[in-house]
Amino acid sequence: MYRICQAIVVSILISLTANAEQFGKDPLQALDLFELEYASSPEISPDGEQVAYVRHFNDVMTDMRYTNLWIVSSDGNDHRPISTGKHHIFSPAWSPDGKRLAYVSTESGSAQIYMRWMDTGATTAITNLPKAPGSIKWSPDGSMIAFAMFKPINSPLMIGQMPIPPAGAKWAPPAKMTDKLIFRFNGSGDLPDGYTQLYVVPSEGGTPRQVTHGDYNHGGFISSPAQYCWSPDGNSLIVSANRNDNWEQNFFLTDIFEFSLSGGEPSRLTNRHGGENEVAVSPTNKYLAFTGHDENYKAAEQNRLYIASRDGSNLKVLSAKLDRPVSSPRWSADGKYIYVVYDSEGVTRLGRFDLNGNFTEMARNLGTGDFNYGMGSFSLSKNNTYTYAINKPDVLGEVGVGRNGGKSSQITHLNDDLFSQRELGKVEEIWWKSSKDGRNIQGWLVKPPQFDPAKKYPLILEIHGGPTANYGPRFDIEKQLMASDGYLVLYANPRGSNSYGQEFVDLIDRVFPGDEYHDLNSGVDAVISMGYVDSNRVYVTGGSGGGTLTAWMISNTDRFKAAVSFYPVINWESFVFTADMSAHYLSHWMPGLPWEHRDNYEKRSILSASGNVKTPTLIMTGEEDWRTPMSESEQYYKALKLQGVESVLVRVPGEGHGIFARPSHHLSKMTTLLGWFKKHSE
Repeated sequence: MYRICQAIVVSILISLTANAEQFGKDPLQALDLFELEYASSPEISPDGEQVAYVRHFNDVMTDMRYTNLWIVSSDGNDHRPISTGKHHIFSPAWSPDGKRLAYVSTESGSAQIYMRWMDTGATTAITNLPKAPGSIKWSPDGSMIAFAMFKPINSPLMIGQMPIPPAGAKWAPPAKMTDKLIFRFNGSGDLPDGYTQLYVVPSEGGTPRQVTHGDYNHGGFISSPAQYCWSPDGNSLIVSANRNDNWEQNFFLTDIFEFSLSGGEPSRLTNRHGGENEVAVSPTNKYLAFTGHDENYKAAEQNRLYIASRDGSNLKVLSAKLDRPVSSPRWSADGKYIYVVYDSEGVTRLGRFDLNGNFTEMARNLGTGDFNYGMGSFSLSKNNTYTYAINKPDVLGEVGVGRNGGKSSQITHLNDDLFSQRELGKVEEIWWKSSKDGRNIQGWLVKPPQFDPAKKYPLILEIHGGPTANYGPRFDIEKQLMASDGYLVLYANPRGSNSYGQEFVDLIDRVFPGDEYHDLNSGVDAVISMGYVDSNRVYVTGGSGGGTLTAWMISNTDRFKAAVSFYPVINWESFVFTADMSAHYLSHWMPGLPWEHRDNYEKRSILSASGNVKTPTLIMTGEEDWRTPMSESEQYYKALKLQGVESVLVRVPGEGHGIFARPSHHLSKMTTLLGWFKKHSE
């Protein structure tokens, strides 16, 4: 009897302790951004026994983001750093025999390729390059490493001849001159003259040799990852490139080319009106696989998986039945399967196709980073063990491992130390019907920590950008901080979001913004009907395309107490002439030049619709945002101000699109938003 009573007492004490710990937890706090870490770019060794990955962290003293390289056994044991310090490491790549690990590091002051011998731990830089290398890939025999690097050229443009200043004179910087259509790019700023080229260097170190040539970008455009692979015999590089003379007009019209390491003109393996992107050659050297789309000049085309004979003939779509965007094709070692990443209903997944198009889902919840957009990376060993980065509402960028045909598991726990002390907002999936046409719309509701359904809470509608992106059940520090401040947070995938099929995406083709209003407004109604929303305190916000839709929402209703629009597009006419990718937006988002399609531009004009706005509105944009330039935000701010609408403009120095480069600026997005909504809480 004594033992039974003792057991009951112990059980009660354990229960009370657990409850005390739960209710004793604080909500997530702003400064916790500097405590969060996450994994990306997991690379599994050829034998499937070890995973190298990039570990991200934010430094509170320098207000910078840094990365290191870590390694862990595929069973989760022997977890340790390969590098430490405040620098940047990326592109880890195992040698084919698994005895060496190559990666790019800035630890010497400039980005160089480093080599680590796994048996001894000896590490050295094997390059001394003038520009940063990227997308490193081993040759099949391990003797060489290929990489992408920007190669500058002397500008041929010269108009006029300035006199030479006298000795000792200090003249102002010279005027900037260009004859390029794309002369500035978000995240890169003013672009120097030059192109991305592919090189090879001996894996023991030595002199790099340029493989691609010509005034074209090879393997990627500006800041995008280089899209190429080695041929199985190691004699050539197979590359995605736009080598058309008018490539600036539509740089997504790429084809597949093969460049021999011995030189000469490249062989063109594909030649069709569309985009051929991430390319992978089968281990048998029999097939070519790549992702791509037919160019129909729509706002967005879902990338599909193609397969062809090695010379590019006998082309067919392997993923025709999936109707979801796919990326990152990888062949299994035996050449029987092609693995891909894809998004479906807001969840990023890993799947594989056999050569007949039969499809199997392998894993879910791929993702990385403290934001809520579909993306994911994985790697594959010779025995089909795979690794990937995991992202779920309560899991931020952890390493997962799956065995062929078996269940996958999480093998790192980078944020358990923080999350054991914090109560996160719980994320609930919800569906509703749009008032426009009865379509099913998917969304998620983040509830504040210690949520009580008997209480009334203020509600924030948060809208994603893209606009053809998707939100899902992923960790998102911005939404968690909103919830921690006592808000319900509704986020959704209105029409035009990807991961629901091409037809759903096409609903916004050349009519954005428009009926998304009905999808989102119906979601607000659905949450209010649950009974725990203070309907007098409903707010709206979003960034990029979501910032545009924020402005569109408040031009169609005055139900929102206040609004925050981050880096929006406001005037389509000025946007297509000032944004970095103006030719793409003109040809794919708009019906043509504005003076030829005035009615379409006017119908979609957020600037014209600003005359309907009564909602107090704050607009916040980075001063170096070239995707949705600051001039868009300034137009909207002045349009509201001149009409007497309460409005504030916030400019963030040194930031591009997203306001993400510096951790403190990222936090300022949230503190500004929450401050504005608090100001309008009565």
